[in-house]
Amino acid sequence: MTPYKQVSPAIRILRGERDVSARATHLEAATRKFLVTTNERKQMSTKTNFKRIALVAVAALGLGVLSSVPSTAATSGLAITVTNGTSGAVGAKSDSTNAATINVAALLGTNDSMLVYVVAKSIPTGAVATPVFYNLDSSTPTLTTQLVESVTGVAVASASAFVLAGKAVPNGWITKDTMLATTGVRITSSADANINHTFGLQLDSGLSTTRSSGTYTYTVVVKTFETLPNVGAVATTTTTKDVSIVIAALASESVTIAPGSSTAFIGTATAATSDAVISALATASTTPAAYVRVVTKNANGDAKAESITATISGAGLLSFGSISGASLTVAGTGSSDISILPNGVAGAATITISTPTRSFAAKTMNFYSEAPKTLVATVSAPLANVGTNTDVVRVTATDSAGISWNGQLYIYASSATDAAIAGAVRATVAASAITCAVPTATQPAHVCPVTGAAAGTAKLKVSNYATAALATAAASGAEATSNEVSVVVSQATVATVKIEFDKTSYAPGERARIYVTPLDSAGKALPAGTYANLFASGGISTASALTFAGSTTTADSLTAVSITTSATSSSTSGARAGSMQYTVYMPVSGATVTLSATGGTSLPIAGRVAVTGSASVTDSGAAALAAVTALATTVASLKTLITTLTNLVLKIQKKVKA
Repeated sequence: MTPYKQVSPAIRILRGERDVSARATHLEAATRKFLVTTNERKQMSTKTNFKRIALVAVAALGLGVLSSVPSTAATSGLAITVTNGTSGAVGAKSDSTNAATINVAALLGTNDSMLVYVVAKSIPTGAVATPVFYNLDSSTPTLTTQLVESVTGVAVASASAFVLAGKAVPNGWITKDTMLATTGVRITSSADANINHTFGLQLDSGLSTTRSSGTYTYTVVVKTFETLPNVGAVATTTTTKDVSIVIAALASESVTIAPGSSTAFIGTATAATSDAVISALATASTTPAAYVRVVTKNANGDAKAESITATISGAGLLSFGSISGASLTVAGTGSSDISILPNGVAGAATITISTPTRSFAAKTMNFYSEAPKTLVATVSAPLANVGTNTDVVRVTATDSAGISWNGQLYIYASSATDAAIAGAVRATVAASAITCAVPTATQPAHVCPVTGAAAGTAKLKVSNYATAALATAAASGAEATSNEVSVVVSQATVATVKIEFDKTSYAPGERARIYVTPLDSAGKALPAGTYANLFASGGISTASALTFAGSTTTADSLTAVSITTSATSSSTSGARAGSMQYTVYMPVSGATVTLSATGGTSLPIAGRVAVTGSASVTDSGAAALAAVTALATTVASLKTLITTLTNLVLKIQKKVKA
């Protein structure tokens, strides 16, 4: 007997089993599922139908509305192309050849319009600029169907309408915020058209001399409008693009400092162009004792501002404008003078100057005490004339610190007897005292004048006080008195003339100095003066090939018959007191150079004779040859001696062997 197994109704149905239970279960499930699905499909079909009906209705309504509006096309494909302008340098022309260009391309619909204008975006600070916006395409074929109208913005309230090219413009087209004091154009097309239009933008040439260098940036504004029936122009888009005009700076406008062109000089006055040697009284004062001129320039050589840092150490104080101190940092103007004030401290001062681009060599000056400590007098002219002699006694003055003292000095005769020959007795009134010239950059000593009264020798002294009474009061410190010096006053007259070189022998081409000296009857030099007709016609002559020192001594100058002698001597220039000096260069080969002249009519008859002066030029080549010859002779002698000694040694050797 086969055991009974429970099988699911679905399997039993598949196997053909049709028992009541299986059929009932299966039929119930199938019936429920079919009925539900059928009802859902019916409902969905109904919803879809309603949607379709609504869509058709909307479409029909839309088509009906569209069919009631005339066909139109809005502006499309708008493109703005700009090229920056280069209006040359400041003061240069500004025209269409260097203007910025603005190209506008688009498809403009029937009766639609386009507004093109510019507004300033940024210009150099302080610049004065009027932009000029204009039509460059005066005969563009594509504009035959377009109306191009000039448009000028008017300052009106943003909510107010105003007139544009003679027509009322609706609110919102242009407001004072976007179109104030600017110029533009409006393009209107009567039919669909591709436009491609170029405009120019430049700066007003009438302001060419006042334009500032820099970049002038403007915003190009393109507004499009669509014309709708019963509505009018309706703004659709606003497109912007920046364009610039660059004005190059002149070389003179460059503010870049060229360090190599900057300078700093110290002087006793403003605008110093070279350094001076300065000594000033140390007594505190608001009056500058010196100035440092600082000049900062660009590569074009124009003064341009740069900050300056200055410090002073030792004595003194710095001042610039309303500020002062030992250290200052100031805004230079490109050419500035920094004052140096005395502050009551005696001694040396060191001033350092620098700018961001350069540090200058330190400047120095001295501040001396109120009174000198030492006065050293020397006689600068060995002989004085009867009458005025401006440079006879020189004095070197120093204070207690050894600083050069540049205050006022006074010269006087040691006694009334001396004053009868030269100078004057010490004054009792300061106004009548004889003053000495204070030192200068070229003459670092005090220079005192002497008036000769009669032939003889006078003794003189120098003091820092004009009178004895002032010296006794010593209001400015103890008196300093110089050593006593003797001055010779000569009344002798010229009797003869002497010509001589400064040396007796020279190398080929060496510099030589020729001195012409008038002498008295005792053969002594005379005071400085001009001697007319000291030589006969022709002056000094020579047969030697001399060359001359530039413009100071020429072949013609040697032929002069009148001369002026120097009052003082100088180791630098070669000047000799009582003589006239010529500078020449000797011949390049060995020779004896002879100078010849004849005394002129200013000499007594006994002195109108021929005078000469001579010097030799040693030929270096001949001297070398002579030296070589002498050496050869010496060598030959030595050779003979060596040979003799050798023979003697050989004889001795033979005897020893024997």
